Amino acid sequence: MARLFGTDGVRGQANSELTPELALSVAAAAARVLAEHDSSHRPVAVVGRDPRASGEMLQAAVAAGLTSAGADVMQLGVLPTPAVAHLVGELGADLGVMISASHNPMPDNGIKLFAAGGHKLADAIEDEIEAHMGAEYARPTGTGVGRVYDIADSLDRYIAHLLKAVPNRLDGLRVVVDCANGAAWAAAPQAYREAGAEVIAISALPDGENINEGCGSTHLEGLRDAVLAEGAHLGIAHDGDADRCLAIDGAGNVVDGDQIMAVLAVAMKESGELAENTLVATVMSNLGLHLAMRDAGVTLRTTAVGDRYVLEALRENNLSLGGEQSGHVVMPSHATTGDGLLTALRLMSRVAATGRPLAELAAVMTRLPQVLKNVKVADKAAVARSSSVSEAVAEVEAELGETGRVLLRPSGTEQLVRVMVEAPSLQVAEAAADRLVGVVSAAV
Repeated sequence: MARLFGTDGVRGQANSELTPELALSVAAAAARVLAEHDSSHRPVAVVGRDPRASGEMLQAAVAAGLTSAGADVMQLGVLPTPAVAHLVGELGADLGVMISASHNPMPDNGIKLFAAGGHKLADAIEDEIEAHMGAEYARPTGTGVGRVYDIADSLDRYIAHLLKAVPNRLDGLRVVVDCANGAAWAAAPQAYREAGAEVIAISALPDGENINEGCGSTHLEGLRDAVLAEGAHLGIAHDGDADRCLAIDGAGNVVDGDQIMAVLAVAMKESGELAENTLVATVMSNLGLHLAMRDAGVTLRTTAVGDRYVLEALRENNLSLGGEQSGHVVMPSHATTGDGLLTALRLMSRVAATGRPLAELAAVMTRLPQVLKNVKVADKAAVARSSSVSEAVAEVEAELGETGRVLLRPSGTEQLVRVMVEAPSLQVAEAAADRLVGVVSAAV
């Protein structure tokens, strides 16, 4: 049977794959695992959600599951995922539960769990929770049943935490923020205004059904148009649960996660905040980031694709900045997980402090044209072992030299091999990718 927990919690179509019964079972099992690990007190969990309609149903189920197993529940309401992670620690909770499917469409939803302190649960604990689901246990009764409380100031607590991480005010900046009709709809405009910026908020009227619908970090066209129409210095785009941040500069150009990390790495190196002068990124980050960091005197450490691997590298090596091209940026000195609002605030503070436009700051990195092609194969493992494939890759790499890069990566869930080529021009990248696609297709 497939593992219930994926790389980012439990996710599926709400009320079809992710049912209230499943949510209740996951929550009750989590509470029991917590109690087994520490029986000194009644477990306490904080629960937050994004505004999609099914979140109301799933929040009720999660609360029922937790309290039925003897845990108290502090309901935070609609908040970004990183706010829930932060409040686990600030409120002294044993568990955090975020109900969200991030950038997925409205019919989907998910359950993400955080351990004490706001860190992602270890795989071993997730496996324990899964093993407890459906098992018989002695249900508490009377005063042993958990209670539910609403935390009225959860948003204010989170924003106060964010503002402590901003090194300078944003006075004079005019910013458009696309809230994706998601969890950032109230938090982002308020945080940016309190930091001193003039804020124009778009896609900030969630109705439970319009989350991520033609807006947010996966649909940047509306933000670009608004930045140009409003004469803003820049635009910020979040996804449905606001753990990501992408940007638009004042001229309407996209500033992706790699460029944001480049800007932040240079700023943190100057201020002495960049531990070991090292940035962590995944193998999918653009070669332009590698070249820019080399020129800036910053070491770039790479990990497998996935924010959990970036987090592991940051924590294991006591590093201070890492992230993904998608805009998922982690700063462990200020947050235990990726925080799109924190990322945006630090990016805007750099613009304000230097007086330089975002386009000029982002120019520290030149994005090389990147081509990504998915090749359906009968056996991805056989492709990985193929000498003809490895020889073709070596040939292309030799031709590109330091001006390009090749990455072949098998899909984690399908019989696909992803062929990625970066080169000085799109034409060269396309030609090289096509060559490799042909070799991969013929390998088995």
